[in-house]
Amino acid sequence: MAGGNAVPGQSVTAKVMAIIGVFETSRRALSLSEISRESGVPLTTVHRLVGELVEGGMLSRGPNGSVQLGLRLWAIAQNAGRALRETARPYIQDLHTLTQEMSQLAVRDGDSALYIERIHGSSRVPRASRVGGRLPLHSTAVGKVILAFDEPWVREAYLAHPLARRTAHTHVDARRLADELDEARERGYATTSEEVRLGSASIAVPVWHTGKLGCAIGVVAASDKAAGLPRHLPVLRGISKQIEKATAHVPLETLLGAVKGPHTSAPA
Repeated sequence: MAGGNAVPGQSVTAKVMAIIGVFETSRRALSLSEISRESGVPLTTVHRLVGELVEGGMLSRGPNGSVQLGLRLWAIAQNAGRALRETARPYIQDLHTLTQEMSQLAVRDGDSALYIERIHGSSRVPRASRVGGRLPLHSTAVGKVILAFDEPWVREAYLAHPLARRTAHTHVDARRLADELDEARERGYATTSEEVRLGSASIAVPVWHTGKLGCAIGVVAASDKAAGLPRHLPVLRGISKQIEKATAHVPLETLLGAVKGPHTSAPA
């Protein structure tokens, strides 16, 4: 088959995206064989395309021939959601200062919560993700807020698919989760306790943008503090209004940049 397609009709662009996409779930350098296996792109094609991507700075090659993300791709990626991150950063820092807990901001990226900004707290809390990382919407407080307050079709589409169980406490029953999202929408916030990682709990509220859901902000604490998390709601809601006001003049599409694409949840 011309071009060595593993998938009939797959374009060169699709192959390149598949190759780069392999590194979304891997933090280590990979061999060409591993890239071929994970991406589904034939080894000969991987060898050629990786060579071009290395030459262009999108990927880099180590001394043993292994391949990892290049600095140029990393630099370009920083522009995704930059307007939102740079505008919201001082407010997330303020949220951390006032709560003394890990504070974060996330948006929906396909079926995942994509973390745009995070300020780590002083206490040791198990970390499930990082800035630029993604987690399933149903297992995080910021994700539940997004599902509760985004357009109805988003929730309907999400609940129509199997829900991944991150821990024994993750809510994976669609009907139970739907009721929980209704409750979150009614009270204006969502919570989790050990649903994404044992030892951590979280609470989050929505941030509005010209009448639409823009993003979600939240704090993460040790799970033994779960019952007391609602005491942070006045601060969370105050910070939410500040971010809403600070971003009102920027179009939502510009704020979010290249997010809300069709990604699949993966460990971050």
